Amino acid sequence: MTKMFKAGLIATALLAPGAAFAQGTFIPTPTTGDVRPNPPHFTQTSANVFRRMLVETRPKMIEFYAKVLAVQSLNPINFDNGAQMILFKIGSGQIKLATGQQGNRKYHPGQLNEVTGIRTFMLTYPDEAALTARFTAAGYPAPAFKDIGGGRRGALVQDPGGFWIGLIVDPKASPDTGVEVGINVSDLARSRKFYREFVGLEELPPVRDTLLGVTKYPYRRGQTTISLWSVGKNLPQDTGSAGIQYVIDNVVEVDARGKAWKIPVESPLSDLKGFALRTVWLNDPDGVTNYFAQVGVRPGAAAAPAVATPAAPPAN
Repeated sequence: MTKMFKAGLIATALLAPGAAFAQGTFIPTPTTGDVRPNPPHFTQTSANVFRRMLVETRPKMIEFYAKVLAVQSLNPINFDNGAQMILFKIGSGQIKLATGQQGNRKYHPGQLNEVTGIRTFMLTYPDEAALTARFTAAGYPAPAFKDIGGGRRGALVQDPGGFWIGLIVDPKASPDTGVEVGINVSDLARSRKFYREFVGLEELPPVRDTLLGVTKYPYRRGQTTISLWSVGKNLPQDTGSAGIQYVIDNVVEVDARGKAWKIPVESPLSDLKGFALRTVWLNDPDGVTNYFAQVGVRPGAAAAPAVATPAAPPAN
């Protein structure tokens, strides 16, 4: 199976998770004694991100990401019901645009720090002039860049659906630089535990972001960085505008691990009909989709038993 075909299989699961969001209380320590199932075992050197968009914004969204942001287009995934998944390559990962919104999700794409949830995708470019020229050529205002330190400049813009995109200009940027996902959270300690201990991402030192005006706590999966910040508790939630996908090879264990930690389930462990793909959709403490996908699972195959390993409770 080619890598491109595998990527296509993964994308097909994004439009129709099998169950509604289940409300629950996040408990940051396992409840099964002194053992717990293994954390995710990643098989992709990045995470994928996705955006849910309204049908009427589809043409402008495709143009914006392909021509203005100049993210490399991949072949879309077409479905029998006429729906389509739009795919873009970002480093070794993908940005996926999914048409349609789910009624059980909450959407506040135009607000930055007034709500919790994924608020930004940060993309890096080597040439400010070329980037600005693409905006103006497409009829958009020129981004208002400012110095953000380290010889870099940055600007915040919104895509046609109102979602915030951070533009970072760094002349030393690698062509394979991926995406940074910015999440405003209600409780930093709780969310840091989730991404460090449950998802198992690499924790980096906190940094001051002068573009956003916040201190960020970054967690990395290869070319993808998930940065957390918090500007207040008891804010409204955006649980639908965007999400994160991890490609792994032990989704059954992740499902068992989620049950042990009592993490809210958005869509339970299941096989995608007609494809060798098994997934489980879980939610972080603020309801952000963290979607785990295992490619190459024969449909209908029995789930392998989860392997439990000794582990001390997560550190603060």
